[in-house]
Amino acid sequence: MSPDAVTPGRVRSAAELNARIRALWSHPQVPLTAEQREEYARLCEELRAVERGDVAEAA
Repeated sequence: MSPDAVTPGRVRSAAELNARIRALWSHPQVPLTAEQREEYARLCEELRAVERGDVAEAA
């Protein structure tokens, strides 16, 4: 698991997720590794959930 993995119950903001997605690319012409593509897919899914309002802040 990535050291930056989400703490259970913690909801990241769309801005934080966008920043993490952009940070995956060191340069536009450098392809992502398999691990980075998996992280990208997880971040995109989390971002879609936030944008849909499918997540609730833990109490």
